[in-house]
Amino acid sequence: MTQKKLSVLVLSMLISTALFSLTLLSFQADISLVAFPLSVLFVVLLYVVAYKIFARDAVRALSALRVLLQYAPYILLIAFVLRRAGDKGTFVFVDALAVLFWLLASAFSLVLLHYIHPKRAGAINARWGAALLPKKHTGVLRLCFEAVSWVDALVQAVFMVLLLNVFIVQLYEIPSESMVPEFLIRDRVIVFKTASGPRFPLSTIGLPYVKHYKRGDIVVFRNPHYESDRHSEVRTFVSQIVYMISLTTVNLNVDEKGEPKADPLVKRVTGVPGEQLMMQDGVLYARTQASDDWQIVQEDASWAAWNLHDVPSPSVKSGIQQFPLGQEEYETMLRVESERNALDMTSAALECQALAARFASLSATLAAEKAQVPFAAGERERLVYTLFSSAGSTTSKLLQAPNGNEWFSHFMTSWIQSENGSYDSCDTLYEQANFRLNVMIKMVFGKLVVRNAELLASRPSPAAWSADATLQSLLSQAESLYMYALLLDRRNMPAFPANAEDGSPRYIPADAYFMMGDNRFNSLDMRHSYDEWIAPLTPYDSQSVTYRTNMQPQYVDKSRILGTTSYRFWPAARMGFPGHTGFSQ
Repeated sequence: MTQKKLSVLVLSMLISTALFSLTLLSFQADISLVAFPLSVLFVVLLYVVAYKIFARDAVRALSALRVLLQYAPYILLIAFVLRRAGDKGTFVFVDALAVLFWLLASAFSLVLLHYIHPKRAGAINARWGAALLPKKHTGVLRLCFEAVSWVDALVQAVFMVLLLNVFIVQLYEIPSESMVPEFLIRDRVIVFKTASGPRFPLSTIGLPYVKHYKRGDIVVFRNPHYESDRHSEVRTFVSQIVYMISLTTVNLNVDEKGEPKADPLVKRVTGVPGEQLMMQDGVLYARTQASDDWQIVQEDASWAAWNLHDVPSPSVKSGIQQFPLGQEEYETMLRVESERNALDMTSAALECQALAARFASLSATLAAEKAQVPFAAGERERLVYTLFSSAGSTTSKLLQAPNGNEWFSHFMTSWIQSENGSYDSCDTLYEQANFRLNVMIKMVFGKLVVRNAELLASRPSPAAWSADATLQSLLSQAESLYMYALLLDRRNMPAFPANAEDGSPRYIPADAYFMMGDNRFNSLDMRHSYDEWIAPLTPYDSQSVTYRTNMQPQYVDKSRILGTTSYRFWPAARMGFPGHTGFSQ
């Protein structure tokens, strides 16, 4: 390498950097205006230093040139991000040109740094080699130079790690127990990103997608529950830099409440393109365009964790911080599902009609002065918890209301045949199960109301009322049903994507995936919204029991997937490739 050839390389870098600067032009009165001056300032500094070296033979400027070359990729990347941090974005072809010129400038800087090295510069120019030799300082000056060198090393290390995190590999700490027993809190994993098409920050330009995900892959992806506009992406990018500079002590990636964002997420791919999914009683089903029949996804059972008390690995089990269900609660859940599935709908209809007739008879026996206001029950009054907890007061209101008999009879029998349909209208196991659960809750509620009315008619002592075996048995059943209603959205999922208006199935589109956590009772994943609302258990009953739900499944586009968890490197006792380690001894 000659000095003349080196000057050509510097000129080439100047041209590529100047062209890069042109892609940063902005005419918006926002932060994007800063990008162009920052890049131009760098070009000017680079030109001035290069001019001194090659035109004026100022060898002292070599150290400044090395510093500029070392920081070139990072300064230009910051300018790239700033240009896209404003209110207006950039065109794709502008992004592509900017990335091209950034790559050229970065490549030239690396080549130049290779040759302008203290060990090699002397071969080009003897004076250069002498000028680049480290200077010996003493006293305060030495301390200052050492402090600057440490800061310089830290800053360069941060940006180098940032580039590695964006394009190659990232170390990720598991923040929650959503993937128990596969991962525990504070497990650390290596996530390779190159095959997942990483992109330059705030742009769609990046490496091509190579990875094709399959069911069972554990992936890290951007949380789709959060906004992904330019401003939020800038905050995420800046927070990554601050997080690394502060040695993971400062996390700026927080939500509006100041809480750390659950972003990115680590979950398992459980649904792939071309499938429609459904989950009932903890069993995942899928169907495709090739077959309308629902088939059990057998492999899902090998990683889905419903009862953490069954985890066989003592070391993993001892590391679990929260068991969502106790063994007794788990068995109660299974019992409710068994009773629901065994429910005879014909017998249930007869029993509901008999309860309505029995209440009408008791109402006549307990004839009292009727209130003027008719009884009514909206969505909130038909909540599972409200029905059971207020059964006593509801009984008194129904006995006093002028329409008490009519309302109770309609509520108890509306499911048999209503304008909304009937049990025969249910198309899936999920719809059938929720319809049956709705009937079971109504039956227990009806029995509670009737038993309360019977006790009012017999006027027992307070002690006898409290000790009534029938009432206590019904309250126990109500408690089990209420507990199951709380678990409903964790245990089951309706057909997803939902059918079209004409009833035809829809499927997960190409290049999109559905993810769930292995710890199904403790995973707020792609099944759920972060909001909650009141919804009927079944649309086929105009007076359906209601419950609080956050069921809102969504798939994740592959562009949001950052990579796959390739290796767990901490804790040392459980180092290895992720798979089903939580279920092995």
